[in-house]
Amino acid sequence: MTVPFDLTVLWAFIIALAVFIYVVMDGFDLGLGILFPLFPGKQDRDVITNTVAPVWDGNETWLVLGGGGLMAAFPLAYAVLLPALYAPLIAMLVGLIFRGVAFEFRWRTRATRNLWDIAFTGGSWVAALAQGIALGAILQGVHVEGRHYAGGWWDWLTPFSILTGVSLVVGYALLGATWLILKTEGDLRDKAYRISWYLMIAMLLAIAAVSLATPLLTNQYAQRWFTRPAVFLTAPVPLAVVAVTVLLMKNLAQKHDVWPFFLALALFFLSYAGLGISIYPYVVPQSITIWQAAAPERSQLLMLPGVLVLVPLILGYTGWAYWVFRGKVGHDSGYH
Repeated sequence: MTVPFDLTVLWAFIIALAVFIYVVMDGFDLGLGILFPLFPGKQDRDVITNTVAPVWDGNETWLVLGGGGLMAAFPLAYAVLLPALYAPLIAMLVGLIFRGVAFEFRWRTRATRNLWDIAFTGGSWVAALAQGIALGAILQGVHVEGRHYAGGWWDWLTPFSILTGVSLVVGYALLGATWLILKTEGDLRDKAYRISWYLMIAMLLAIAAVSLATPLLTNQYAQRWFTRPAVFLTAPVPLAVVAVTVLLMKNLAQKHDVWPFFLALALFFLSYAGLGISIYPYVVPQSITIWQAAAPERSQLLMLPGVLVLVPLILGYTGWAYWVFRGKVGHDSGYH
């Protein structure tokens, strides 16, 4: 059976969408954990965790959808990338486990609350750093022979992957700070404004550093960004980054509570778009295209109706949760 559109491209879009939604939705609550040491007061920390308490569990649904979708729709890419990224992926999962357990347990005890706060911060840092390192390792390419990963255990650890890891930590921290601007008030919000200025500058420097380093990895990336006619299609991305940055600076200066968070999300979207421009049509850069990695068309077609129902359903209940718990969170708010 044939279909009148390219199923492989559609599945690539679905998985890319799931990963992006995970990054932006779980990114800001990881960012809150990263920022925890800057807010040592118990009341402030309670408010910070209360801002995400109703929604943080659901954010990781998208990680499961992205990983499961990759395994089902692009099994060859899954089989190659997983052994190449065992160490950072295991570190990410351990970090997420510590972060999740600490989030719940810090409310249940007074004697060891500080230890759980440390675990919450540490888990957030490890998970964010590991995600960024995994991204850098994929971008720089993995050693593939035939249909198998042929590299070593430590191939993922390079200066470039460390750069992308640190950059993602900075980006998540900015999302967390602007989320606090959106959800809190008083001194806590004012401190979040001050922190956001520093993090915005740090994120711009990180974007610039990764953008300059990426074309040096391979000629394919350089041609995609700096040769004609491709440059006419890619140039709007950095121009849009400049425009969004100006708007973000303006809204931070004027202390608009709502827009800084969504403008920070826009910076993430533009960075993600730049990533897509760099690697398309490869799912394993420089080695395996999405068509080479794809499952048989019958398998893709069989899974499609479920995903077309599941994705709107997840979007629906996620949007409803955020709508129900909209508004500011004060010191009198409680988590049970």
